[in-house]
Amino acid sequence: MSSTDDETAAPTMVGHVHLKVRRIEPAVEFYTSVLDLEVTERYDRFAFLSYGDRHHDVALQAIGGDAPSPSQGVGLYHAAFEVPTGAALAAIHERLQERGVRVSPVDHGISKALYFDDPDGNGIEVYLDTREQTGQEKWGGRNEPFDPAELVDDP
Repeated sequence: MSSTDDETAAPTMVGHVHLKVRRIEPAVEFYTSVLDLEVTERYDRFAFLSYGDRHHDVALQAIGGDAPSPSQGVGLYHAAFEVPTGAALAAIHERLQERGVRVSPVDHGISKALYFDDPDGNGIEVYLDTREQTGQEKWGGRNEPFDPAELVDDP
């Protein structure tokens, strides 16, 4: 806590993710089709996408078709999106499979996650929080594969 003990002085949530992409149209199509975001505003080389409660949860900025891919060094590893049910995670996995997107399903004990790249190489995670189901509160380094198809009937 700060020296002022003012609880309102600290952020309480991540406001949005801003991603740089090569071309705006394929990026918008990907995020609206796979993650079910809706476009709230378009301006020049920018698109703002939302789940409905805020102006935008994801901002996309086109920087040109010849832009290099994200580096393997220091920088953002991925943006993560939480889903409410196992069935929702399974549905996203199916959408990614239909598109031929390479996906790594990982069970962390506290969550089940899908890791993949968007069309521009930006890392994305979509996960289901499983702490209540498993009774596990800490990650503890668990990284085990799982079959997302097993979650289809999971409410």
